[in-house]
Amino acid sequence: MDGDTLYSIGDLARRTGLTVKTIRFYSDRGIVPPIDRSPAGYRLYGIDAVARLDFVRTLRDLGLDLSTIRKVVDRELLLPQVAAAHAEALAVQIKTLRLRRAVLTAVARRESTLEEMELMHKLARLSDDERRYLIGDFLDAVFADLHDRPELAAVIRSMTPELPDNPEVEQVQAWVELAELSQDADFRAGMRGMAEDHMAERTKEGAVPPGRDVGAVVRDQVAPALADGTDPASPRADPVIAAITAHYAYVVAGNDDVELRRRLLSWLGTANDPRRDRYFQLVAVINGWTAPHSLTPAFDWTIQALRARL
Repeated sequence: MDGDTLYSIGDLARRTGLTVKTIRFYSDRGIVPPIDRSPAGYRLYGIDAVARLDFVRTLRDLGLDLSTIRKVVDRELLLPQVAAAHAEALAVQIKTLRLRRAVLTAVARRESTLEEMELMHKLARLSDDERRYLIGDFLDAVFADLHDRPELAAVIRSMTPELPDNPEVEQVQAWVELAELSQDADFRAGMRGMAEDHMAERTKEGAVPPGRDVGAVVRDQVAPALADGTDPASPRADPVIAAITAHYAYVVAGNDDVELRRRLLSWLGTANDPRRDRYFQLVAVINGWTAPHSLTPAFDWTIQALRARL
């Protein structure tokens, strides 16, 4: 084509595949302005209008608004900057769509009611800051004034969920269940009591911090007894209970007597809340960690054994 040739809107429509109405719309907004008029008053465009219209169509397909497009074609904005900003916006949209897809899939799998779906969608679409606030509020309730204790740092980390940017359906389900659980006032109070007991025993005069916590010792000591079916009330269980109570006495700098065993029994009763087990299982799913072993069987066995000896 000759660079001096002028084209009507109809010519541009045939060359670009856009409708006359669309080209007139862009022209009215100054995105593709005419450079002249015919004797009859019709708009005429130069050869660069074809390239500009193709460019505008590409930007529109990518989702840019007309105001931004005009600034780009008029060189008021640099295209790389606009592209970077738009790419970031698209990333947010993609994340939102993936989250919605996961929520809908979870609803379908669970055959949820309308109320459950609304709650799931509301909780799942919380921003990262809102999710951190929700869990932070729970952890503050459990560990208030204890956050700076190094003995609890690992425990707090193990109780902190981080929903990934592109969660799987199972992670969305786990997050919703955990969010609901974290708002349970009775569960909060029980976890707070455990944290207070934990620190009270370690700050008691004469107490020596153990290499492992009581729960881990119970789990390891009881595992063989559970494996071979040892009756917790039988004499064969005596060495297991003796090892557990000796460790607990070491932790609290006390004597292995009836009173200490009652205290241990009380601690186990609180720690054996199935909601506590479930909380850690849900955190593992959300964070993509290996599922923790349940302490419930070992705790149940130990509670029965202690009661039989009291």
